[in-house]
Amino acid sequence: MPSLKDLRVRIKSVRNTRKITSAMKMVAASKLKRAQDQAEAARPYAERMDRMLASLAAGVAGTAGGPKLLAGTGGDAVHLVVVMTSDRGLCGAFNSSVVRGARVFIRRLLEQGKTVKILTVGRKGRDQLKGEFGRLIVKSIDGIGKPRLTFQNGLAIAGEIRRMLDAGEFDVCTLIYNRFKSAISQVLTTQQLVPLPLPTAAAATGAGPQATYEFEPDESEILDQILPLNLAVQTYRALLESFAGEQGARMAAMDNATRNAGDMINRLTLNYNRTRQAVITKEMIEIVSGAEAI
Repeated sequence: MPSLKDLRVRIKSVRNTRKITSAMKMVAASKLKRAQDQAEAARPYAERMDRMLASLAAGVAGTAGGPKLLAGTGGDAVHLVVVMTSDRGLCGAFNSSVVRGARVFIRRLLEQGKTVKILTVGRKGRDQLKGEFGRLIVKSIDGIGKPRLTFQNGLAIAGEIRRMLDAGEFDVCTLIYNRFKSAISQVLTTQQLVPLPLPTAAAATGAGPQATYEFEPDESEILDQILPLNLAVQTYRALLESFAGEQGARMAAMDNATRNAGDMINRLTLNYNRTRQAVITKEMIEIVSGAEAI
């Protein structure tokens, strides 16, 4: 049975922990609003760019010598998997859900006889994957978003992907990340970046009005300029979505931790009061017994 001193020390320790988790919750909540606004503002731009590129790509599809970012290398033997997580923990299952999805995706590729290379963005993804797939990790990018997340971060990741593509190091590139849905919910997303996925015939002729584009100069020249930009836009959008999801997950996790700490303090306080009462009762009985013996 713990002593009164042990219980007092434990209660003080849990109270200090509750102060820390409460402060972390407020910090995450303050960052979440800006991150959510940025992620939601980037979605329409990225989606419209996707649609415009689909229209551009339809005009040059099947032509020889197309851009690698659009047509790839012509094979699918080597896959580059970009796993995007955070550098910090204490955000619930945010990182583990991405890593779990990446493991399933990578194992499926390996079972199909594909060669897999992994590019990790964020320290947590690297640390969790290196135990099983350490030999497949070709590069790890940490410290993204310090002191703040900017478009240059997306350009840096896109530049590394383009460098590897130009060097012939992979045929297909897939990005795995958490898309922000709400403060307590994220959606695991798998997005193919290279080659650019073309819309199906059903999607191209779907219901609703269809936009018609006229391009000047021709489609090939525009694609040479806009495909690298699109790659940077898509990676930057994923960074914004991931960062917003991280802040929401951390706020929810710290809120749960603060509540649990409060419940533990109540239980420890009740145990402390019961133990203290038992000690007082025992001392009173000893005093009464001693007085009767005299």
